[in-house]
Amino acid sequence: MFRLIHLSDVHLGPLPRVRRRDLVSKRITGYVNWHRNRRDAMGGETLEKLITHVQAARPDHIVITGDLVNLALDAEISIMADWLSSVGAPRSVTVVPGNHDTYVPGALAAIKKAWRPFMSGDGADQVAFPFIRLRGDAAGETPIAIVGTNSGRATAPFLATGSFRDKQANMLRDHLRSLALERRFRVVLIHHPPFKGATSWNKRLIGSSRFRGVIEDAGAELVLHGHTHIESDETIPGPCQAVRVIGVPSASHESSALAAPTAVGPGPAKSKSGGNGKPGAQYNLFDISQPSADGGWRVRWRQHGYGDGSHTVQELKRSDFTVPSAVPVRNPRGST
Repeated sequence: MFRLIHLSDVHLGPLPRVRRRDLVSKRITGYVNWHRNRRDAMGGETLEKLITHVQAARPDHIVITGDLVNLALDAEISIMADWLSSVGAPRSVTVVPGNHDTYVPGALAAIKKAWRPFMSGDGADQVAFPFIRLRGDAAGETPIAIVGTNSGRATAPFLATGSFRDKQANMLRDHLRSLALERRFRVVLIHHPPFKGATSWNKRLIGSSRFRGVIEDAGAELVLHGHTHIESDETIPGPCQAVRVIGVPSASHESSALAAPTAVGPGPAKSKSGGNGKPGAQYNLFDISQPSADGGWRVRWRQHGYGDGSHTVQELKRSDFTVPSAVPVRNPRGST
């Protein structure tokens, strides 16, 4: 068995001291948004308690699907590097970028340098997307392939779009096909949700059909994403059957009960395509096992976080599902 934990949208706060020259271009809108909408909703001990609960679960690996920082300030990026080290060793923690991590031109290069141990393939000296990390190769362990992609790009003010382009798509297709032949459980990480109707137009993944085309050709056992700050459980076509695409709420968002003790619950936003309210901080835990050589994969999924009116992290939901073992995939088609 392999225990994988999925976190996303940490938005580590509070913001460090911001100089006037830092608030150039898009950062001024982000700074205002932080103080108006996120400073009070993403503070306190919410994240700290969640991470304590995560570590108590003794995961084999932790993945974080983007938006670790807020404005991609140099100070934020440096602080986040230290925070990641407190969460776990680089071999046990994998990160992919989100739109806030690549907020302005130059930010992607900065996080590649600062977070390289957590955001590069096995044995790689530099960060390149997609990257591969192979885990679970000891006797009796479940063979896992963690495949990190990047949808984060610097965008204009008021946009939170992502991008998935041809070069990355072609490389991802080749990697997934090779990993299928190795019969590994392939977990693909991306920040922006790749299914249809996932977000409003200004927060969408540009090239989502290209990403879906890769999965339809080459397959995957699981796709994990963040970005929306809500839970989601969708599917996209695969070569033999639909592939599960699972999103997780923000790891630092306080529920209404925590942010305002007189509130009744965390708000109504249960819609998979968004909403005004957001649930309290959560993480997903996946216990992945392969019961027999030909029996496919068995996944035990548990959602943990701050439930309605709760001040403590608890189990919220549970679900089990199976995924057939990797099979030979058809010839790749052209990108869409």
